[in-house]
Amino acid sequence: MRVTVLGAGSWGTTVASMMSGRNDTLIWARNAATTHEINDTHTNETYLPGFELSRKLAATSDLEEAMTHAELLVVGVPTSAVRSTLQKASQWINAWIPIVSLSKGFEQDTMLRMTQVIKEEVPGHPVAALTGPNIAREIMAGQAAATVLATEDLAVGAEIQNVLHRGMLRVYTNHDVIGCELGGALKNVVAIACGMAQGLGVGDNTRSMVMTRGLAELTRLGVAMGGEAATFSGLAGMGDLVTTCISPHSRNRHVGEQLGLGRKLNDILGEMTMVAEGVKTAITVNDLAKQHDIEMPVCHEIYRVVKGRVSPANAYRGLRLRPGHERDPG
Repeated sequence: MRVTVLGAGSWGTTVASMMSGRNDTLIWARNAATTHEINDTHTNETYLPGFELSRKLAATSDLEEAMTHAELLVVGVPTSAVRSTLQKASQWINAWIPIVSLSKGFEQDTMLRMTQVIKEEVPGHPVAALTGPNIAREIMAGQAAATVLATEDLAVGAEIQNVLHRGMLRVYTNHDVIGCELGGALKNVVAIACGMAQGLGVGDNTRSMVMTRGLAELTRLGVAMGGEAATFSGLAGMGDLVTTCISPHSRNRHVGEQLGLGRKLNDILGEMTMVAEGVKTAITVNDLAKQHDIEMPVCHEIYRVVKGRVSPANAYRGLRLRPGHERDPG
């Protein structure tokens, strides 16, 4: 199968390199220098330093070439660029081909999930979301991992599953697209909270509390928005949450840790080459919680931190002072 991956960040490049072992795979990057590096030296040092990519992987910065090549389209650009990229690309897309989203987050103005944005811009295509506890560097290193392919059309999902399955990466399917996408987006906010706990040095008990209560929060909101509770106990929920909260490679955990150490948010984001989606997601989640009348104290404190209304230390002080009248979901 001819596969096109839009976006040459760490995860997009990892997926493209992995899929190129058995498929004619082309990756598109905005930056021509990145495409030359992938084609000439089989590396992407900006996003995957120290790793050699598959020599079968080809790259282009020509969007028309990338789109006309595709029998399967994988969208791995940041959430803020998904709509604009597809608006430009839609004129060249082949009819009826499946589209897989790698991006975890919401479109900020509309609060839409990425599969919803894709359906609006390129209607008539089977759409799926790939999500789960997937640290790109570990998968490139050949370490065992699992991921979830969420799609309403499980027959199409089974075909995409066969294309994606490679080496030590196990691919599961799930029909709960809403729950899987929300788990992938909302856990980034909790990861910022856990990173802040690390930076503040408040202890492992506190980090455990934040992760557990954060999971309860994202489950409540996810179910209110149409997801299934069981999804949030699986790879797309708890699995992704744990990895993002504890991994030193997690961008969102890194942002939280640096905030906990007293640094300014703009300074932290300004030195990062990759996007920490949880910063914008914290704002969207606060709006969604109000819309669905869901209490989300952990996420609300992170919203106040990223908006500059409270310091990380005071945010944690506020969480500790909350009355303990909630029931433990376990």
